[in-house]
Amino acid sequence: MLDGCSWRAWVVRALVAGIGGAGATAHVATASCLNGSRLTIELLMPGVPCPVSLPANGVANGGGAAAPADAPKKQSPKVHSVASEEDLVTLHNLLADAQEAQAKYSRFTQEQVDEIFVAAALAANQARLPLAKMAVEETRMGLVEDKVTKNHFASEFVCNKYRFEKTCDVIEVDAPGGVTKVAEPVGVIAGVVPTTNPTSTAIFKALLALKTRNALVLCPHPRARRCTIEAARIVHEAAVAAGAPRHIISWIEHPSMCISQALMQSPEISLILATGGPQMVRAAYSSGHPALGVGAGNTPAVIDETADIQMAVSSILTFDNGVICASEQSVVVVDSVYDKVREELVRRGCYFLKDEEEKDKVRSTLIVDGRLNADVVGQSAVKLAEIFGLTVPEWTRVLVGEVDRIGKDEPLSEEKLCPLLAMYRARDFDDAVQKADRLVMLFGAGHTSVLYTSPLNRARIERFTRAIKTVRVLVNTPSSQGAIGDLYNFHLDPSLTLGCGSWGSTSVSTNVGPRHLLNIKSGIERRENMLWFRVPPKVYFKGGCLEPALRELKGKRRAFIVTDKPLFDLGYADQVTRILDTVNIQYQVFYHVAPDPTLACIREGLSEMNEFRPDVIIALGGGSPMDAAKVMWLMYEVPDIKFESLAIRFMDIRKRVYEVPELGKKAQLICVPTTSGTGSEVTPFAVVTDESTGMKYPLADYALTPNVLAHKLGSAFHVPHGLANAALISHVIRYNATDRPLKMAAFPQYQFPQAKGHYAELSDMLGLGGGSPDEKVIKLIEAVEELKRQCDIPPTIRDILGADKEGEYMAALDEMAENAFDDQCTGANPRYPLISDLRQILKMTAVGKSWATRRTASRACSDISARSGLDTMGVSVPARAPRGGGGAR
Repeated sequence: MLDGCSWRAWVVRALVAGIGGAGATAHVATASCLNGSRLTIELLMPGVPCPVSLPANGVANGGGAAAPADAPKKQSPKVHSVASEEDLVTLHNLLADAQEAQAKYSRFTQEQVDEIFVAAALAANQARLPLAKMAVEETRMGLVEDKVTKNHFASEFVCNKYRFEKTCDVIEVDAPGGVTKVAEPVGVIAGVVPTTNPTSTAIFKALLALKTRNALVLCPHPRARRCTIEAARIVHEAAVAAGAPRHIISWIEHPSMCISQALMQSPEISLILATGGPQMVRAAYSSGHPALGVGAGNTPAVIDETADIQMAVSSILTFDNGVICASEQSVVVVDSVYDKVREELVRRGCYFLKDEEEKDKVRSTLIVDGRLNADVVGQSAVKLAEIFGLTVPEWTRVLVGEVDRIGKDEPLSEEKLCPLLAMYRARDFDDAVQKADRLVMLFGAGHTSVLYTSPLNRARIERFTRAIKTVRVLVNTPSSQGAIGDLYNFHLDPSLTLGCGSWGSTSVSTNVGPRHLLNIKSGIERRENMLWFRVPPKVYFKGGCLEPALRELKGKRRAFIVTDKPLFDLGYADQVTRILDTVNIQYQVFYHVAPDPTLACIREGLSEMNEFRPDVIIALGGGSPMDAAKVMWLMYEVPDIKFESLAIRFMDIRKRVYEVPELGKKAQLICVPTTSGTGSEVTPFAVVTDESTGMKYPLADYALTPNVLAHKLGSAFHVPHGLANAALISHVIRYNATDRPLKMAAFPQYQFPQAKGHYAELSDMLGLGGGSPDEKVIKLIEAVEELKRQCDIPPTIRDILGADKEGEYMAALDEMAENAFDDQCTGANPRYPLISDLRQILKMTAVGKSWATRRTASRACSDISARSGLDTMGVSVPARAPRGGGGAR
């Protein structure tokens, strides 16, 4: 019998004892608990227990005191699905095959690896659409179109970034420095794949493994098994066809929690790439192997009073139903623009929860038993509303809840992974930063944050960057697409594994790339210390050089001459002053330098120098005047310099701890030696004596060297391109003319929906009339239809192909829509289309003789409007058109 505290100890003893004996692979142990329940624990192998879930009494998940004796009898503990001996043998064989393949692959050259890498990326890119469809069908999360984008990103962008990066053998050579860097693969990598981004993550991890000569064993999420395996299979087959060893990419066919644990704890694994929920990531880090995991995201977007509100709101509205961990979860808006931002959100298709009753419906469903409800993840806003028991318009893109609290008592402030935003009002920018920081530190430390402000607000940008503890601080950038890199800033590495640093309890604070999957060896050869001969920029020598050298000082105003008394008395200073007189330079002579100049002498000369304020200093004499002049110059240029720091010892003058600022901003130093042999005129050295102690201080810094020395329809049915365009153009104009598209093209230059405005401008240029932009767009479409009628252009596809072809055309709608979506140019359309929208537009070209003259066409267009957020134009449409397809009235 086990009490609430001793069952763990029993498990430990069972493990240590190696239940079942050596060589056993799976064992079941049973013990009786005090409450009468039976505790069944499966041991996958000695040291690898399958996770056990216990009831919420004293013997609970988190442990604690035992339940009272009179406590009601609880349900028996729930035990996770067990891993059979067959499963474990299969895993063992899988890992053995992976090891063998990796050993072969590790001997491939960079050229072979690059060829395999590009071939695999190309195959993944070509399969981006079917993989996206499969992912949505299987997981019931996200949007096909956005998953296409992510698959495209994971293949094309990653390939483009890393195709020329050296990852094999010698990657860097510094021959003079004696350093050679060699890249070696880490071995067999375990790749844990989430249900939210399954195919793109599998592609990304597989490509990174191929680029770095590693083997990869993928463990799919059970809810995304088929699509993940298909993505891996496509990459693997392409790699093998290009020459890679078979089994270099492999996967677990029947994933479970137990098998995941066994994989991560297997000694054959060298590194774990963990992408998934917090528990999975923690398990990876606790496996005993190096792990690269991600952290939870709870991205706040701050909008201040100087931000471009249209761009900010258009950027914040979510991508792929919010399943990317970097997606915006909250919006914090400065009070002075809060109402404007709210209006813009409504205009763009957001539904604001009306009252506390609606918010409570959301709260009670969003978080269940302390965890995010998996049923809401990756669902559309309309589907979410249905789950929450709300009624919203069919065009709703995002649900927004206005709240004040931040914390575990406010579910809306947590990570939601769906198109549901919390919105906070901040008093000012400082309050907004504080709220954002609390959101980050409570639920998403280290991940991503966003600031929308004027690009000119450098101080605010810097303050936000310093204050927020996230490793990605985005400015005026959509977080879900911006954080993964290479879309809105091309210096952020493309990645689908985003490190969060120590703040997020992860091992890296960057976007994971090939370098993280390599062991870099450095070959270090013995080298002697470098010698450096540095002299003044100008050296004048030979007899008579003094006068031309000093004449180059023309333009200077005041010269301070440092010499000793004997030279002054003998008239040598006069030879200098005479030349200075000819170039109109004022001068003052300091001649109190004694042999072995003292600090007192330096201070005296510095005092006179500060009063005279020279722009040139001339040292005349032997070593002592030049030493004194150098130190005076240094202290004149840098008044707060500490003599003790300057005099500190060093091993290498170029590596000294105390760095002397660059000199010459106030004055130029000229040395005129009168003796031979000291070399003080060409060196960075000076010697000064402390007269109180008799200590000589050799000062050295290159700053002391003197300046001058006087020494990507028509193809499916063969319709001509122009005719196909004419049949479609009115529908396309109507489709694009909206201020609240479901999706926008991912171009940084296209900041907010502008197509309707541009169509209205075109209508004005043509003098078509109309009051509102909507009316002007209708006038433009009517003019286009009239022009087509005048040019005898058939108004519909039925008229172009003939009635006998209509059935064939309608049967091909799905294929044509997918092909249109996958066209190279589709991404540049101002309104990024869904495949279903393209199908509807193609269908509309066949159902009426004119865009604005058939109820069916109008109704079809309205269907798109209601579902996708298209604006409703208040223009009546005639029930019947004149025969011949005349223009709309």
